[in-house]
Order: sequence, then C-alpha cells, then structure tokens
Amino acid sequence: MKIIYNKIVIVFIALLFAISCKDNDDLIKISPTASTGSAILSTNSIVLDRNNEEDEALTITFQEPDFGYDSGSIGYQLLFDLADGDFSSAEIKAVGNNFSTTLITSELNQILINLGANSGEASELSVKIETVLSGDTSWFSDVSNLTVTPYASALDLSSRWGLVGSATINGWDGPDMPFYQSTDENDPQGTFVAYVNLTDGAIKIRADNVWDINYGDNEPDITLESGGNDIILSAGIYKIVFNENSLNYSVEPYSWGLVGDATVNGLDGPDMVLTYDPLFDDWKAEVTLLEGSLKIRFNNLWDINYGDVDDDGVLEQGTLNNNIPVTAGDYLIIFNPRTLEYSLK
Repeated sequence: MKIIYNKIVIVFIALLFAISCKDNDDLIKISPTASTGSAILSTNSIVLDRNNEEDEALTITFQEPDFGYDSGSIGYQLLFDLADGDFSSAEIKAVGNNFSTTLITSELNQILINLGANSGEASELSVKIETVLSGDTSWFSDVSNLTVTPYASALDLSSRWGLVGSATINGWDGPDMPFYQSTDENDPQGTFVAYVNLTDGAIKIRADNVWDINYGDNEPDITLESGGNDIILSAGIYKIVFNENSLNYSVEPYSWGLVGDATVNGLDGPDMVLTYDPLFDDWKAEVTLLEGSLKIRFNNLWDINYGDVDDDGVLEQGTLNNNIPVTAGDYLIIFNPRTLEYSLK
C-alpha cells in the first residue's frame, strides 16, 4: 500500500511541474505591451565648447517600459553612433535603472571623438536605448538624432626642434626645451614656436636632441646659420619663433599673467604666471586666490590688459570697469589670447 501511495505522490508532483512549466512558457511568450519609445533629447543641435567642459550639454530621457508582467531586474544603456553607422561599434553609456541621464560637455565631446567625428565640424549623432532583461534578451528603441559640433580633445603640435644651451633648464646636454608647430594663420609653413623661461646664458636650435643638425647666429641678425654661433640672451620669459625653411627667427619677451588684489602680489605684481599648454594651444594656471578681483595682462605691464565687462567668458581690453571678481579659493584659469575666451574653475 505504501508503494502505491508513493507512486501516486510522484505522479501528482510530475503533473504539477508540467503545468507550472506550461504556465511559465506562456508567461515568457507574453510580448511587451509598451517599449521605452525613442530617446527624448533636450536639444537637437549643439556646438561644444572646451571652455565649458564641466557644464551640462545634453539630457536624455525615456519612459519606463510596461512588459505586462513582472520582468524582474531591468537595466538600460544608451547607444551612440554617427548617423551613417549601424551601431555595431557604438559608444555605450550604462544608466542602470534610471530613465534620465545628463552628459556634460567633455563626456559628450569624447563620445563624438571616439566615433571618429571631426573637431570643428557638425556631425549627426544617433542615439537609441537598449533595455536589457538578461544577458541574451534586449529590446531597442527607435533612433533619435541630433547635430553636434565637437572640439579637438587635444592637439599634437610636437616637432623635432628644440632649444639647447646654458640658458635652458637642462643645459647643453638636454633634453631640449621643445618647439611646437605654430597655430598662427599668418605664419608661413614650417614655422615653430617655443615659450621658454631662460636664465642668463646662450642657446642654439637643434633637431632631435642631437648635434647633427643645429643652428646659431653668426652676425647676429634675423637669420640662422648651420653650426652658427651661440645666441646670447639675458634671463627672462621669451617667445622664440623659428622657420625651418627660411631659417629666419625672432626672440621677444612674452608672458601672460594674473594681476589684482585677488593675487598674492596685488596690483603691483609680479604677476602670477600663466603657462602655455600645447595640447590645447592656450594658457593656463592653477592658482590660489584671495577674495577680490583680477585681470590678465601681458609682460607684467598695463599696456595690454584684459578684463570682462559683460561677465560672458570673453575678455575686453583695457577698460577701468572690467575687473574679474573672484571669491577666495583654488582655481584652474584658462585663457586663449586669440579668441580672448577664458574660464575660471
């Protein structure tokens, strides 16, 4: 009798398991009654500005999907590609269980650069949402598009040319102080520039940190000669321009600095020095400032000085009412003398 009872129990459990599996199969086959729809973008066109790298650039929102059943854990990620792509090599941003995310300028710019967009040129960017239910189950939204103009994340202005000599920080043994490709549109091809802080002494210009190709000035005049004489300079901060084709060169005092009652040396200076950044072709300084105001000026003199009249991130020259107010703190200050754009972070 016990054996018959056990068999009945086993058959009953098997029937329950079969019914349960059938119910689960029916549940799995239920199609979603709604999807995330397409991404809702906060703008359809944007020109990115490197001076605003930490600012919010784009907010993407979408609706919560209704699958008609409890689907358990759901995750979402955003897929980005250029409009002529197929998302096979998409840039991906995971957003967890959120239905909104905001990209800052630097983040969105890097997505464009990684996808192969050209800096300074408008590109159409496509965005779609992937709803991830499991490792092998996803739903994709329709594609949304916007136009984005990225900036260069970094420049390569490096060259083979350098300054060597007793006036440089590494002396005659090098490594040499670098020349960078000139970005001045008025300079002829083959022009290079070095921004250097020198001591009293001599310099020469040479290639590849070796003496096989080196130039000095025999006259002295504005033209270099192969293997020529040392160029004698007194201590100072200089801009040295050199053209590898004509062998013309120039040397001039050149510095940008911060002055004002917010700086450690006040209105009398010497100014807090900005240094050239060849990755972005601008000038920057990390400084600690006091409560007060400041201006940016050239060569520690008031002949050329800049402030901000409209508080719009663009400087104006030499007016009395354009000091830049700051609160006490540590700052990264970036300044572009060509565009007169600046930022304090």
